[in-house]
Amino acid sequence: MNKAELIMAVAEETGLSRKDVELGLNATIKAISGALAKEEKVQIVGFGSFETKHRAERMGRNPRTKEEVLIPATKIPVFKVGKALKDAVAE
Repeated sequence: MNKAELIMAVAEETGLSRKDVELGLNATIKAISGALAKEEKVQIVGFGSFETKHRAERMGRNPRTKEEVLIPATKIPVFKVGKALKDAVAE
């Protein structure tokens, strides 16, 4: 399912217009992205939580030249699945 299909599914489920659902979805994504940029955790009970993790600096290898390359430290977004979502998928 892509974003357009998600918007259509939510519009059908709620009876809202696709335009209103799209505005809500875009605002939700923007709010989650903003919180993660500030390294805040976003928790949606029953669904899961979004947070950032710090990945340490490490040595990697260029597969073409076999030369060692230093990969800098970075922060990445991660999603942890909530129990209700995990159970719903398992059924």
